[in-house]
Amino acid sequence: MMEEELLARLLYRDGMMLVVDKPAGIAVHRGPKGGENLEDYFHALRFGLPRNPALVHRLDRDTSGCLVLGRHHKALEKLGLLFKQGKIAKTYWAIVEGNPAQDEGLIDLPLKRVDPGRGWWMKADPSGVPAQTSWRVLGRSGAHAFLQLAPLTGRTHQLRVHCAAQGWPILGDAIYGHGGAMGLQLHARAIKIPLYKNKDAVKVEAPPPLHMREALAAFG
Repeated sequence: MMEEELLARLLYRDGMMLVVDKPAGIAVHRGPKGGENLEDYFHALRFGLPRNPALVHRLDRDTSGCLVLGRHHKALEKLGLLFKQGKIAKTYWAIVEGNPAQDEGLIDLPLKRVDPGRGWWMKADPSGVPAQTSWRVLGRSGAHAFLQLAPLTGRTHQLRVHCAAQGWPILGDAIYGHGGAMGLQLHARAIKIPLYKNKDAVKVEAPPPLHMREALAAFG
């Protein structure tokens, strides 16, 4: 990953925030084990401001798509509150194994950490924190379905656990599904942010990533 590549992935910029198209396969921030991460390149996105922009939310290492950064302290506070209050609408695209019986629905399954020592692995558990995902089938092809997912809560690995719990794990999911060389077929397709009073919400879309194009082609 290079500064130029990150700049080329900038989808939206204004005085408060940036939205970048995160590539799959890179962590958003430095973990306890170190390694390459997106934050290391944020200096390339200052655009004249004295400090680097900062993450407002996270995407899993293997998820691609819309990632929102706040450009300064005030922006981070405001955006953070919008995320916390559930006012930011997120749309994901996923290719799953199996075929949902219905064409759309709502998954309402609380989630809990499998084991505090196992990092971020999650499981569906009635004693966990509330988690809701609405979903709709955009296409079906043989053994797979193409879904649009909208997380109504923002839990770790929510979409991955919810899909797997329904019997249709996300293709390429090595933790909750069967893995595979194609990588996780999950993409943060669009985000809608009501940041400014008396103005329409900012809507940003990320193009389908290369690692999903082959699978998406099967759905026309």
